Amino acid sequence: MYDYFYGAEAEQFSFYRIPKVLFTEERFKSISAEAKVLYGLLLDRMSLSAKNGWLDEKGRVYIIFTIEDIMISMGCANQKAGKLLYELETNSHLIERRRQGLGKPNLIYVKNFVLPSESQFKKCENHDSGDVIITDQESLISHTNNTENNNTEYSDTDSFLFTSFRENHDREPKRSEADQRDKYRNLIMENISYETLLLDFPYDRDTLSEILELMVDVVCTTKSTVRISGDDKPAEVVKSQFLKLDSEHIRFVMDGLEENTTRIRNMRQYLLATLYNAPLTIGNYYRSLVKHDMSRGFI
Repeated sequence: MYDYFYGAEAEQFSFYRIPKVLFTEERFKSISAEAKVLYGLLLDRMSLSAKNGWLDEKGRVYIIFTIEDIMISMGCANQKAGKLLYELETNSHLIERRRQGLGKPNLIYVKNFVLPSESQFKKCENHDSGDVIITDQESLISHTNNTENNNTEYSDTDSFLFTSFRENHDREPKRSEADQRDKYRNLIMENISYETLLLDFPYDRDTLSEILELMVDVVCTTKSTVRISGDDKPAEVVKSQFLKLDSEHIRFVMDGLEENTTRIRNMRQYLLATLYNAPLTIGNYYRSLVKHDMSRGFI
């Protein structure tokens, strides 16, 4: 049996720290206890990254904590690990994942759980000046953490305001488009259990990445139609179809690529057609396989 703690004995051990506000504040009530524990693990890894100098070009600390790391640390399966990451990123915005490219692990930015105060908001507002309006929390955090620009007194103010407004105005649509792509990419990755697919198809990471980006292109298109098998179909219909795809549909597409023996001249159009038709054909495909196996006495 385990013994009791005596005196200050408990202080000799190392502990993971989970912010108390995650359990006491209403805005975090919807987050599962397991996700909060994972956030504590990620926070703990932050100190190591800071010591190692893992900073991006803006001085923000990032960590590398793979699905396998989560599985080991949390004692859970792959799908559960993916769901916990999704919960922290999409549901609570406590982390942000950045893709490095094929074969490289995602970078994870652990977000500050403390909301900026009203005084911080005013300071950020003064820093931007003029008519530039700050509308999102992420912008507030990035500005208030910048200690190199505390001086709000500028010479040639009118010229500065005009330049600042114009640069932010020109940059805003691009940032919005990128944000939209990131949101849909994360949603699709969750829908198709992307991290699990990477483990199941270790030699087809390029193909899986191509499929993912193709799906993101489709659901983010601003065109009114999408060409599928030579037909121009309403973009909203195609978007809806793609957002219904799950991991089994992607496996079906991957199996089709593996079994195909003819030359594919236009891989993009082939994948578009296969992905779009996957929900309609997957059932018949597997039924035919079962009938084939039964006819040969395999079942």
